[in-house]
Parts: sequence; structure tokens; C-alpha cells
Amino acid sequence: MENFEFFNPTRIIFGKGTENKIGEILKKDKIKKVLFVYGKESIKKIGLYERVVKALRENNIEFIEHSGVKPNPVLSHTKEGIKKAKEEKVNAILAVGGGSVIDEGKTIAVGAKSKKDVWVYFKRGDEIKSALPVYTILTLAATGTEMNGFAVITKEENQEKLSISSEHIFPKVSILNPEITFSVSAQYQAYACVDVIAHVIEHYFSGKYCPVLQSRFVEMIVKTAMQTTETILKEPYNYNARAEFMWAATLALNGLTRLGIKDGSFPNHMIAHALGALYDLSHGACLSIVIPAWMRWYKDRNIQQFERFAKEIFNVKTADEGILELKNRFKKIGAPVSLKDVGISESEISKIVDNAYNIAKVWQMKDVYNKKVLTEIIKYAND
Repeated sequence: MENFEFFNPTRIIFGKGTENKIGEILKKDKIKKVLFVYGKESIKKIGLYERVVKALRENNIEFIEHSGVKPNPVLSHTKEGIKKAKEEKVNAILAVGGGSVIDEGKTIAVGAKSKKDVWVYFKRGDEIKSALPVYTILTLAATGTEMNGFAVITKEENQEKLSISSEHIFPKVSILNPEITFSVSAQYQAYACVDVIAHVIEHYFSGKYCPVLQSRFVEMIVKTAMQTTETILKEPYNYNARAEFMWAATLALNGLTRLGIKDGSFPNHMIAHALGALYDLSHGACLSIVIPAWMRWYKDRNIQQFERFAKEIFNVKTADEGILELKNRFKKIGAPVSLKDVGISESEISKIVDNAYNIAKVWQMKDVYNKKVLTEIIKYAND
């Protein structure tokens, strides 16, 4: 194994009814006023908004609402939240929602403690020095942001979707109640499954060396995500399936799966971010299009690991068979697997390439993922 350091300070509170503890948790941490960040009406429809407000009021926690976060959170709305957080002098961010809500909440937490334009940090123009503490109540298991130091935001003016990474934006506490995810639609469950798989296979495939222990850990998460998703699609109120999927999603991107792997990267996410920025598609849908295409392009560079994946996940022999099985599994659960599936024509390829290459430059991946390579990958995604 390669040398590594592991750091994850997030406290997880998992299980039924745990969202009702949020007021007590904030009070114990001496938080008096929060910016309550959420999406649109979904948390009100399922009664979660009412339960959160009740818990806050019972513990004398003041709150300022910042609602309307989009599924692909945008910089302009995030800046409105930063302004509110500064003007209202809040002590913390309470993000109640899925990955988009939590990512916007994390970014607000950074912006509220900085005099700089928060986009500077996404362009890697400066290091994040501090942030308000972030507390989360998760409503959609997928991104893993509830237990990591990442956040993704889109700058809508130039269709640029970038990320930040900092130890200062690990949530202080994340509450995970699988019951809250009962209302997640079949479509978004499919996208969530793809996202979880994407998080663990990036380094598994792209690393120059992946320890057997880490390979097995990744494969376990992939199998769990696929099996529980099949159950959830048939039985949306199956608590144990929802619970196992939720925990698998958290483990997929809390840092554990990458330990000891040499030189891994996130090329699928890089290209998927370009698609999401240009066409405002769900992140999971972008990944289900990109992953099989990237695998076809990359497989010969790490054929042994691709053959291992084929055998361990699908009990087939060759890398090509494994890729086809994964693509068919995405189809089976209702995720798109080509640009055509989401109405993107071949004439758009150059635009996608340009956007992806701009991200590659920021992520310091342009030496491998130049425009020629990106064009080849995205042409595979057009099949």
C-alpha cells in the first residue's frame, strides 16, 4: 500500500427519528443562530421542515431561511446565501437536503468567513482558511458530501462547474435517517446508485496500484449499491434496503475507499461536470453516460483491474463483457447511457470537449485529458 493520512472529523447520527435531535445538538454546541438552507417544497411535503423547525424552536435556536437551492446549485443563489449569513451574523449553517443543498451550504460557510469572492477558491486561486460550522440532515443518499470536505457549484454565466476541497467544510454533524429517503423517486434512486458506483471506481480503475483490500472494499460497495437499488425500486419503503444504500453512499466518498491507492484521479466526474454545467442534467445521469465511454477508452491501460471488476461484480471474464454488463445495469434501472438518450446531438461534442478541458486545466489533469483524448471518450458516449 502507498503511504497515506486519513482525516474525517464528521460525527454521523444514523437511524430512525434522528432528525429530531438537531436542536439539542446545536444547543450543546452553543450554536444560537443558523442559516437554514434547503431546496424547494419537498422537505415540507414530507413533514421534515416542520420537524426541524420544531426542534430548533424547542431549543431556542434562531434560524434564517435560505430556500430554493437548485438540483445543480448555482453561484448566484449561493452568493445570496453568503450575504444573508453575513448580514444576520449566523453561527452555523444547517443544510437540510441532498448533495446540492449541502454543497451550497458548505460554500456559503466558506463565503461567510471570507472577504473574497468565493469563486476564487473554486478556481484554486487561494486556500480556504476557515468556514462556519456545517450541520446536515440528509434527504437523498448519493453524493457522500455529508461526510467529506468537497463541494460542487456551477457558475451559470459561463457554464463552469467546479469544486472545492478543504478540511474546513467537513460537516460537524450529519444526521442520516433512511426513512426520509422513502420519498425519493425511482429515477433519482437510479441516479444515486450510479453516483455511488462512480465515486468508488474512479481510483479503483485509474490508480497505478490498488491494494487487494481496497479493491474488495470498492467491490462490496458496488454490489451493495446495485443490490439495494434493485430492492428499493421494487419496495420503496423497505427500510433496511434504504439504510444499507444510505450508508454505502456515505462510505463511497468519505475518503476510506481511496486509501493506499497510487495516483488515482476523477476523470469521469470531470467530464460529467461539463455535461451537467452545459445541459443542467442530473449528476447521476451525466455519470451513467460518461462511465461506460471512459471505461472503453481506458481499459487497456489497466486491463487486469478491469478483468477483476468483470469477474467480481458480474462473474464474466473479459473487460469488455464487464463494461457491457455495467452499461446494461444502468439501463435496467432507468439511467441514460448515451448522449442520444438525453437528446444531445453529435454536433455538441466539441462544446462538451471545450468545457471538460477547462475543468481538466483547473484540476491539473490536462496533460492526460487533452482535447483529442476527450473527443475520443465523448464520441464513445455518443454510441
